[in-house]
Amino acid sequence: MYNQTLILIQCQDAVGLVANISNTLAKYQLNIVTMREYVDEEFNKFFVRVVCHGLVADPAQLTSSLMEVLPPAAQIQINPSNRKKIIVLVTKEHHCLADILVRQHFETWGAEVQAVIGNYETLRSFTEKFEIPFHCISHENLTKETFEEQLMLQINQYQFDYIILAKFMRILSPEFVSIFENKLVNIHHSFLPAFIGANPYKQAHARGVKIIGATAHFVTDQLDEGPIIVQDIRHVNHNYTVKDMVTAGKEIEKAVLSRAIRLLSEDRVMRNDYKTIVFE
Repeated sequence: MYNQTLILIQCQDAVGLVANISNTLAKYQLNIVTMREYVDEEFNKFFVRVVCHGLVADPAQLTSSLMEVLPPAAQIQINPSNRKKIIVLVTKEHHCLADILVRQHFETWGAEVQAVIGNYETLRSFTEKFEIPFHCISHENLTKETFEEQLMLQINQYQFDYIILAKFMRILSPEFVSIFENKLVNIHHSFLPAFIGANPYKQAHARGVKIIGATAHFVTDQLDEGPIIVQDIRHVNHNYTVKDMVTAGKEIEKAVLSRAIRLLSEDRVMRNDYKTIVFE
């Protein structure tokens, strides 16, 4: 935001961190507007998101000053981009992609789609209505390794902050995931950790569940077990068929994924090993 400085810090916890950070910022004539902090007591880690009124002329100098009063190996970000660039991976389902492209068209969030990449041509014409580049890389008749190599080459044609898997129905290899570590975000059609893998609504219906949900999470090499960013649910009952659950689930998926992208765009999400810290 204009005339504001955003600072993100994570480090080992120690006595006096909030005071040290506040005093350092005051020396740079930065007035704290909000400071949201969290301590993971189990692992003795400190996380903070600070918004200040005022601009810092030399972010590198401020970083150096903060490092002097923080524990060793502290991670500091100052004024990360407030317009996150994203690449969207899709297969055939349109609902999540449609929500993303409409939000971008009306500029309702701080994300900018660089390209959409699909393993089918199904969503090309829709994507191109928004004047967004669409690339098709078919997985058919290719080994998994070759498919991912081609996918990687296409992704790397663009600058990006995150890769959004908007119903991209391919399981990515650990090698691929490691290359884009902390940049891959998936929407999963169930309330994780329940019903991982394929056909979660069929699984849920068979178990007679009373709630269904969706989960946006970072992708790791463990299927559907990455750190969770956002979850939401909807109550259902015995009258719901599998089709009814799918219809209701798609609405939840759209809402959960868009909320996750918004939080990431506003730098409100910090990774904490297998968990996330979300400063809403």
